[in-house]
Amino acid sequence: RTLSMARVCAQVQTVAMLAIVGSVAPLGRVWAARPSAVMRFGLQSRSFSQGSALRALRASQPARHGRLQGLAASATSSTAPAGRSLITDDPNNNVTPYIEALIGRNLHLIDNHPLNIIKRKIEGYFQSLGDGFETFDSLDPVVTCEACFDDLNIPPGHPARKPSDTYYLSDSTLLRTHTSAHQSELMRAGHERFLCTGDVYRRDEIDASHYPAFHQMEGVKLVPEAEVPAGMSREEWLASDACARVADDLKDTLEGLVDELFGPVEKRWVDAYFPFTEPSLELEIFFQGDWLEVLGCGVIHTEVLSKCGIAERRGWAFGLGLERLAMILFAIPDIRLFWTKDERFHSQFKSGQVVKFQPYSKYPECYKDITFWVPEDWQENDFMELCRECGGDLIETVKCIDEFTHPKHGRTSNCFRITYRSMDRSLTNEEIDEIQFQLRDKVEKKLGVELR
Repeated sequence: RTLSMARVCAQVQTVAMLAIVGSVAPLGRVWAARPSAVMRFGLQSRSFSQGSALRALRASQPARHGRLQGLAASATSSTAPAGRSLITDDPNNNVTPYIEALIGRNLHLIDNHPLNIIKRKIEGYFQSLGDGFETFDSLDPVVTCEACFDDLNIPPGHPARKPSDTYYLSDSTLLRTHTSAHQSELMRAGHERFLCTGDVYRRDEIDASHYPAFHQMEGVKLVPEAEVPAGMSREEWLASDACARVADDLKDTLEGLVDELFGPVEKRWVDAYFPFTEPSLELEIFFQGDWLEVLGCGVIHTEVLSKCGIAERRGWAFGLGLERLAMILFAIPDIRLFWTKDERFHSQFKSGQVVKFQPYSKYPECYKDITFWVPEDWQENDFMELCRECGGDLIETVKCIDEFTHPKHGRTSNCFRITYRSMDRSLTNEEIDEIQFQLRDKVEKKLGVELR
């Protein structure tokens, strides 16, 4: 199997920021437009989060708060310390060493990091409202299927729950796919207004705006019980003036947040669908000549509240992706840069300041093609995961450039172009050839494809 030597381009042309950020969905994944649409609100599609230590749990509700005592005790430091092994012999475990190494990095907690800067700006805005929003930013990324899916009306069999989309530790535990996985637990514990930020994990495609780990912030506000009419059915609630008032409060709050981040901009609200909010909305802004989706939100679904044991309450929730906002505001062209340890990147940012990123180098790209017949149970995300396993952050993009279906036997062949580019140095053809040979071996053995 001889691979032709890859062509090496002399220089990388500057990519228009709008073209890049326009493809980065705010919350992690587009819920309605893609099979994993349930992840977008996050409450990143292609993408809330942070702050200070957990506040003391209210002594007046010891029974409801008891479940979070352990969380409160460790809120100022990561609950996923480096060295904790998440890879086991469980037949449902699909966590890779590449993913395991990302857990505990906690980029959103690092001073002067762009994600921390955005996080603090959002938290500062909510603190200025005087509504007493609590902040949670160090909750364990390992959650149960119940918390991540069942509590949020995401049923068994939903595409978002497939192993091709999600990193499972066992059949009942996984790496959270959105920060909404903590929403119900926090509400059960008596928290009524809070922001929850953290790293989330999803198996996804490979390009400048997608990474298997990213960061979300979730916001929740329950309105006072006295403002909620009693004894309403779901249909009566949705048609009521009280529901409209909750939605208006949500819109006013988030429009103010957008103005805080971007300055006064034109906005529009778009009807959406999320299984855990009803009605559901997306907020878009007109920025740099185009409409960009910023976040997803809605009035919390009555079934979600009932599962929390607070059927009599009402409120709203929203979710957003920190990387998406940071890529726009800091003009960062590649999502991999957030994970670099290169001081040429980190030295450009300072807490409280939003400045445009200045590229410090432009290394040439090197691309390789791989072509194979795909099996009937083919899942493209499985191939993407093998690419990450073999090439890590040296891979910039993976794109299917040709698909062919044989007219006689009906088999389908795909040709993928893998673009390699380091953020820190020039790559050699020899090292890329070695990665490519490893990939060819693994894709044949693990995915059952027939190489061409």
